[in-house]
Amino acid sequence: MPAWNFATMWELVADVLPDAPAVIQGDRVVTWAEFDRHADGIARTLIDRGATHQDKVAQYLYNCPEYLESMFGAFKAGLVPVNTNYRYAGDELVYLWDNADAVCVVFHGAFTDRVEAIRDRLTKVTTWLWVDDGTGPCPEWAISYTDAAAARTERVVPPWGRGEDDLLLMYTGGTTGMPKGVMWRQDSLTRAVVSAANPLWAGDADYDAMRQLLETAPPDGALLPGPPLMHGTGQFTTFIALSGGGTVVLLPSRAFDVEELLDTIEDRQVNSLIIVGDAFAKPILRALDGEPDRWDLSGLAMVTSSGVMWSGPVKQGLLRHNPNMMLIDVFSSSEALGLGASVSMGDTAEQTAKFRLGETARVIGDDGRDVEPGSGQTGRVAVRGHTPVGYYKDPEKSAATFLLIDGDTYSVPGDYARIEADGSLTLLGRGSVCINTGGEKVYPEEVEEILKEHPSVQDAVAVGTPDDKFGEVITAVIEATPGATLNEDELVAWVKSRLASFKAPKHVVPITTIGRAPNGKVDYKRLKGYAADQLGVTLSS
Repeated sequence: MPAWNFATMWELVADVLPDAPAVIQGDRVVTWAEFDRHADGIARTLIDRGATHQDKVAQYLYNCPEYLESMFGAFKAGLVPVNTNYRYAGDELVYLWDNADAVCVVFHGAFTDRVEAIRDRLTKVTTWLWVDDGTGPCPEWAISYTDAAAARTERVVPPWGRGEDDLLLMYTGGTTGMPKGVMWRQDSLTRAVVSAANPLWAGDADYDAMRQLLETAPPDGALLPGPPLMHGTGQFTTFIALSGGGTVVLLPSRAFDVEELLDTIEDRQVNSLIIVGDAFAKPILRALDGEPDRWDLSGLAMVTSSGVMWSGPVKQGLLRHNPNMMLIDVFSSSEALGLGASVSMGDTAEQTAKFRLGETARVIGDDGRDVEPGSGQTGRVAVRGHTPVGYYKDPEKSAATFLLIDGDTYSVPGDYARIEADGSLTLLGRGSVCINTGGEKVYPEEVEEILKEHPSVQDAVAVGTPDDKFGEVITAVIEATPGATLNEDELVAWVKSRLASFKAPKHVVPITTIGRAPNGKVDYKRLKGYAADQLGVTLSS
């Protein structure tokens, strides 16, 4: 059965569209021919330095063309890219790269001191590729990425070839536990993700048909991933653009700048924007409301969010500025794609946390049976079809997440939901952070999304804090909207007007910033500790 391979696909694009832009960042434009040539240099360097089939190559980088080039080079050489959270400290980096068995790390110069401090603990890493970002000279123990990419070489095909089971590793920390590497076959990831653009990629690999598509209907427009490429939302969506011969536009700044984002959308004619829920959408809406005539976003056809929920009122606000946009709220995770989605357009915006179940998804109760629509029962969302192989070097977690149900393998990452009478899906959140208050289970995200719809709330997290009577009570940690004053009684009443009273917070704790990661996730453990400290209570160990 012919399998899709990203290197082979992207080489085909480079052959058909050599002068078209592949990656743009600020004033820097990398054509497809350059993208292909640089990746060959990286692939040749890694092979010459002893890398062998399916060895791991870690990207420790901010968003930049080198991130995608080095992945392309790894794919060419039959190696495995490994994402790295650039917020990790020394011990976390050591754990990740050791667990992944990385033999190469591609890193930005800004991280040189951090790498220097832990390098002697990483004996498996034999090659360090330094990406110049103007923060200092290349250390003597590293190789200049620019020199490696410029290595004179023909198109690289490794002696072991490119196999149908070649992998990509996507490390995900979730909300609890150590990071775990989700093993995706490139073929499965192509069929699960890239096929969203065209059903061509849903079937067996057909490179002749792909060439014909590129020659007769070349892509028009560009995709801008707002979140970091180190997370699945940012990275996987770029595969859609690149595999279709499109352009990926990256923001120059390393911190989110909403004006830079909107300027870039207009200047680079971006027609597809990727965000992570309200963390991006609320600042975008504030900017547009503040200067409604400043940006021409008429060319922006699609905004897609994944990773965290996106509130209904914010969607409505964005559609007021461009009713021709399609807003797609995707319910997925690194190990489970296609769990559900909602689409908003025109004058109709879907409610917060409301999705339509994916075609190959189902909701399973604790008894192993399907949850009936309208029953009020909660269950875990499961999806079959093109799923990961498992977690790297973790058969126990793999067995707990990838389940055989009715003869098919399902990915069941732990997201709980209800199916309403109309067939819609109401997402509740991860069971790992569920709050048990007086015997009642409360899913934090359900409370958080109601709180975030209040005009005084910029962001919110619900955690359980100790209580003598109920065991745990719900405490809301709130980041206020700039200039707003929080009123605890008002916020509690707001939640009670929308949810059962036992789901309303008993305490409201203000915080300067929730401190979400770039993928929109929050550190519940940290915020729970913060809330306990503010309330003067002690958490059990």
